Amino acid sequence: MSHKQDPVINNLLAFMQASPTAWHAVEQATAALQERGFKELKEEEPWKLKPGEGYYVTRNGSAFCAFILPSTKPIAARVIGSHTDSPALKLKPHSEFSVSNMTMLAVEVYGSPLVSSWFNRDLGIAGRMVYNTDEGDINETLVNITEHPVVVPQLAIHLDRDSKEINKQQHLNAIASISLAEGGSYLRKVISDQVKFKSILAYDLFLYPLEPARLVGENKELISSYRFDNLGSAHAALHALTTSHHAHYDQIKMIVSWDNEEVGSSTAQGAGSPFLPHVIERIALALGMSREEYLRVMSQSHCISVDQAHALHPNYLEKHDPAHQPLLGGGIVLKTHAGQRYASDARSSAIIAQLCANEKLPLQRFSSRNDIPCGTTIGPVNATVTGMSTVDIGCPQLSMHSVRELAACSDHLAMCQLLTAFFN
Repeated sequence: MSHKQDPVINNLLAFMQASPTAWHAVEQATAALQERGFKELKEEEPWKLKPGEGYYVTRNGSAFCAFILPSTKPIAARVIGSHTDSPALKLKPHSEFSVSNMTMLAVEVYGSPLVSSWFNRDLGIAGRMVYNTDEGDINETLVNITEHPVVVPQLAIHLDRDSKEINKQQHLNAIASISLAEGGSYLRKVISDQVKFKSILAYDLFLYPLEPARLVGENKELISSYRFDNLGSAHAALHALTTSHHAHYDQIKMIVSWDNEEVGSSTAQGAGSPFLPHVIERIALALGMSREEYLRVMSQSHCISVDQAHALHPNYLEKHDPAHQPLLGGGIVLKTHAGQRYASDARSSAIIAQLCANEKLPLQRFSSRNDIPCGTTIGPVNATVTGMSTVDIGCPQLSMHSVRELAACSDHLAMCQLLTAFFN
C-alpha cells in the first residue's frame, strides 16, 4: 500500500524537513499548537488557566510542553514524552580557519552520530544566533542557511589504502569556500543574507544534510530522512494531542519534548531537569490545588516515553537477540531492559499491550543481546525525576544516528493511533 498521499505521513515529512535543529522543531510544533487554539504560557509570568483549555510552554526555545486541562480538578496526568535533538556536528565557537587556500569550519561532535555518514554531502547550517543590532539591542533569532552548502570531504581511497579510523578532530572539518576575500568571515557573510546585525555575540549552529525527507520503496512504504530519531516520536505525540479535541473528565492530557537527550538529558531543558514537574505543579497551583493534591496527581500519573527502536538489520542478523527481532513494518516496539536502561516494567508494559489489543495494532518486543551494550533514553531519566510509572516504546528503524535513517510509514501511523488512544 502506498502512503504517498497520506496526510499524516506528508505532515511528518514536512515537519522533519522544516526542523533541522531542536529550536526549529519547537518553532514548528508551537505553530501547529497555535493553529489548533492552544494558548502560549511563559514560565516567568503568572498562569491563569481554565478547565478544558489547551496551553503550551517552551524552555530555552528547544523544549516544549503542551497540555489540555480536564473539565474538573485533575487526579492524574497522561504524559507522552519525546525529544527534539538528534546526533549532529556542531560548529565550534571559533569555527573558521584556513588551510592553504580553503576556508574551513571546525566542528565538535554532538551525541553519537554515525560520523561516516556525514562525508561527501551538501550540508546546510542551522540553529540560533544571538547578536547586536545597529541600535545596540541584543536579539536572538533562528537561522537556516541552505544556499551556501559546506562539505566534509572524504579522503580518496588511493590515499587511504590502510583505511584508518576517522579522527574526529582532524577529519570532520567542513570546506566552506576557496574564494573568500582575505580577512572576510564566511559565517558573517552567509548569515547577513538572512539577518541584519552589527555583530554576532554567540551561536548554537549545527551542520545538517540538505537532502529532503522522502518516501522510498516499491510502494513508497518507507521513510528516508535525517532526524526520524526522534522527530518521528515528537510528531506522533503532537498529532495525538492536537487530534484529541475533547478534554478528559479528570486527567491532564500532556506531551513534552525535551532537548539534549543525545548528550545525557542533564540540562535545564533536558529530561533530567524539573521542567515537567514544575509545569504540573504550576497547573495545580493555578487551579487552586494544595501541595498534597499535586503530589497525589504525580503518584497516579503515567508516562509513555517514545523514542525509536532498532529494527532487525538484514545484513547483520546476529546483532539482535534471537527471540527479539523487531521488523520494519511490524508495528510498535515495546522496549525492556533488566538494567533499567529502559523504564518499562510489567505494570507499565501491560498498558501498552492492552492498548494495542484494543486498537488491533501489532506489538513487537525488544530486548538487547547480553553481549552488546544497550542504549538508553528519556524514560528512566523522567521516571527518576517525577516518580511516574513509565514505559519505553518506539518505531523500528534502521541506520539510527545516521544522516539518513529508514523507517516504515505503517509503523508511524500505528504509533499515532496508539498515542491518540492513550489520550482518549
